[in-house]
Amino acid sequence: MNSFGEVFEKVKKYCLENNKIPAIGMKTWIDPLKPVSFDGTDAVFKIQTGFQRGIVMSTYSTILKEAFMSLLGSDVNIIIDVEAEHITKPEISDNTNIEQKHAELEQTYKFAKYDYTFDTFIQGRSNEFALACCKSVAKNCGANMIPDYNPLFIYGPSGMGKTHLITAISNEVRKTHPELNIIYVTSETFGNDLVSSLSDKLISDFHDKYRTADILLIDDIQFFVGKERMQEEFFHTFYQLHQEGRQIVITSDKAPKELQTLEKRLITRFEGGLIADISAPDYETRLAIINRKSELLDLKMPSEVAEFMANRLKSNIRQLEGAVMRLKALNHFAGSPITISMAQSVIRDVLTNEQPIPITVEKIISEVSAVYGVSPEDLRSNKRSAQISIARKVAIYVVREITQMPLATIGTEFGGRDHSTIVYSVTSITEAMKKDANLKTLVNDIIKNIKSKGKQ
Repeated sequence: MNSFGEVFEKVKKYCLENNKIPAIGMKTWIDPLKPVSFDGTDAVFKIQTGFQRGIVMSTYSTILKEAFMSLLGSDVNIIIDVEAEHITKPEISDNTNIEQKHAELEQTYKFAKYDYTFDTFIQGRSNEFALACCKSVAKNCGANMIPDYNPLFIYGPSGMGKTHLITAISNEVRKTHPELNIIYVTSETFGNDLVSSLSDKLISDFHDKYRTADILLIDDIQFFVGKERMQEEFFHTFYQLHQEGRQIVITSDKAPKELQTLEKRLITRFEGGLIADISAPDYETRLAIINRKSELLDLKMPSEVAEFMANRLKSNIRQLEGAVMRLKALNHFAGSPITISMAQSVIRDVLTNEQPIPITVEKIISEVSAVYGVSPEDLRSNKRSAQISIARKVAIYVVREITQMPLATIGTEFGGRDHSTIVYSVTSITEAMKKDANLKTLVNDIIKNIKSKGKQ
């Protein structure tokens, strides 16, 4: 074993033969590591992106250190330098393996699909009133029954569960009253049916379809805004069904009075029924949604990762479910346990351009390194010069302050340091800031600067 490259090949062989790292994990995360130098203590590698580095350090660094210890009989520090900060997807050369993984993943997603029913709807403070109204409507639909809430108008931003609720009403009524004529359409479908009937001169067929409904459910009524003929036809359909005591349920992204250019006669009729709003889910509801989706995907979601995601994805349910789906895919192809570093990457993909990108450990370390004139690798190493030591403690403190990661996870991000070292660093900076006003100002400025960049 004359070269570092040969040593590293032995390390990889050890990990594979002893089932420390699965083959897919080796191909995806370990093979991209490029050996740079080894002085007997520090094993230095290069890798293409910060994301790849985060996965290797958080998931595989301890295993690699164990392999080096087994082969060389001494402790080795794993240091990884990042070549580029842009995100790229790791390539996997084994086509047969990747095709098999895709097939397995598709099968998992198949079983994860669930019907839109009241049982699968996650109740929270932000939606409990709307849920209760929908259940009441579904319960009181039937022959010779006069609707309690007619129309029922549900509104809220996109991705809050309006479609789930309106579909749940349809499913529940079909189950309890299969004899009823249930029409559930989006406003787009309603408009397309109208245009088609006008083109074919079959407006009577259009009237027969919509004006004979026992229960009419229209999703996303806001798309009627500015379309006079659609509003005209819907008004007459609404009027006839309402006069005959047929149930009408409507969803929208805005309250009736906020639907500008919608005819006033429609608005007043919407306001004559029951209006229920759905707002963004609170923390407990978001956490429940993440855990439910994880169960459906057979995904072993660590509690700290679920809490991390629930704290950062606050806008809507669709984002939460999309993030869990992406995390499942990443976990599936990486063949490694789920970590907060994985979740950070997933959240970055899920968030829209209007939302701030979450602040990663990599960004914090880079910022602190620049302030103190040291390298990110220095902060993760065992070097103990005064400059590096104080910079490392500040970086650990700032990571804890901004991300609220568990202390053990922070230790992993800083070269595999143990819990007590992280506690000491945080406590040390906290106490020092009480005595040193200049240090306090510097640390606070670093935090403000990092947060400011995160909003850009």
